[in-house]
Amino acid sequence: MAMNDEETVALIAGGHSFGKTHGAGPATSVGADPEAASIEEQGLGWKSSYGTGKGADAITSGLEVTWTTTPTQWSNSFFEILFGYEWELTHSPAGAQQWVAKDAEEIIPDAFDASKPRKPTMLTTDLSLRFDPVYEPISRRFLENPDAFADAFARAWYKLTHRDMGPIVRYLGPEVPQEVLLWQDPVPAVTHDLIGAEDAAALKAQILASGLSVAQLVSTAWASASTFRGSDKRGGANGARIRLAPQNGWEVNNPDELPAVLHALEGIQESFNASQTGGKKVSLADLIVLAGSAAVEQAAKNAGYAVEVPFTPGRTDASQEQTDVESFAALEPTVDGFRNYLGKGNRLPTEYLLLDRANLLTLSAPELTVLIGGLRVLGANYAQSSLGVFTETPGSLTNDFFVNLLDLGTAWKATSEDQETFEGRDLATGEVKWTGSRADLVFGSNSELRALAEVYASDDAREKFVRDFVAAWVKVMNLDRFDLV
Repeated sequence: MAMNDEETVALIAGGHSFGKTHGAGPATSVGADPEAASIEEQGLGWKSSYGTGKGADAITSGLEVTWTTTPTQWSNSFFEILFGYEWELTHSPAGAQQWVAKDAEEIIPDAFDASKPRKPTMLTTDLSLRFDPVYEPISRRFLENPDAFADAFARAWYKLTHRDMGPIVRYLGPEVPQEVLLWQDPVPAVTHDLIGAEDAAALKAQILASGLSVAQLVSTAWASASTFRGSDKRGGANGARIRLAPQNGWEVNNPDELPAVLHALEGIQESFNASQTGGKKVSLADLIVLAGSAAVEQAAKNAGYAVEVPFTPGRTDASQEQTDVESFAALEPTVDGFRNYLGKGNRLPTEYLLLDRANLLTLSAPELTVLIGGLRVLGANYAQSSLGVFTETPGSLTNDFFVNLLDLGTAWKATSEDQETFEGRDLATGEVKWTGSRADLVFGSNSELRALAEVYASDDAREKFVRDFVAAWVKVMNLDRFDLV
């Protein structure tokens, strides 16, 4: 959730200013979970045999704690009680460890019987807010400043409940706050005229004449855009954060080679912007995507097909101050099958992690398949690896990846103990023809993906492959363009 220490304290204390936990009896009284429950329970599960199984007899965590004297109203009594007593270890009716105030009167109301007040109780995590050396000063400040606590909780709750909605431009309704916060990954508003089709064509010509290769342009655009996560609408090409920490230092982004590509594109950007007299500008974020589009068009041309990759300007460049480095670090890929970046220490098979990333990019199975095939022949691999580059003409947008992967004249064998890398040998000569990873070979081994690979491997699917790749490429480049929806 990317909460800092103050937000953590505020959320725990604010949440525990209301309600109670439930531990009226032993966990053995609770039935099977919903999936394991009998069919007649209709997906509810956890049926309790303790008393009535609900209300005063409810069992969830097994802890039985009501924190404040006003559990249905906002107050500062959580901190007043936390700091107002000393605490000793006790057990809930369910046997769970919790804490009770020493020498305290029974001032806490019972949720179901007003005639049975209780002594103050707390959870171990609650006591950490008083005794942890980091949390204690924050908690004491909130104790002494109730308004500061209320504001901190409101802000942390807002963050918690909106964390997966993406930038504030996606919020709807008259109550959207005016304040833009760092955790919303802000990007500047467009305050200049955007480039047109003629400008884009001229810029693409400059990019292709810059000396940067198809592989460099494609891999940089992909690295910029493919950070997008459909789960929480974070990441993407808008903001050009690939040039900022932490993304410019991620291993998967080839940090030793990346600066040269960005420097060349920045030079083109500066030259173009300086030549304009009417306020027209191109952002680096737009230029990175446009550069990838130019490379894809050139690669298609190399394969004999004339295509124009759709491009819509309107991205802007975020600053380092607009980028939460610690929070963005969570977006770093530990494995990226699209670039054949294998990483280290991953417990799940590479092909599982490839599907997970495809899901984050909201890709369908055909889109995943065509993108892998295209990125391989374009040479977009991490560290210019030859894994999965099943073609004699890298830089040409051909269907060679699928043709050669499915070639029955090739026998595959693992070349590493962890079975992450493989070599394909010619059955007739025994010579090594190709090397690949699990993220490559899965398109021949998985029945659903193989069916798609066979479509793209067909002689009459070469143009379809190019068209489908362009469509999937544009989708990824625009995943964070919420202004286009």
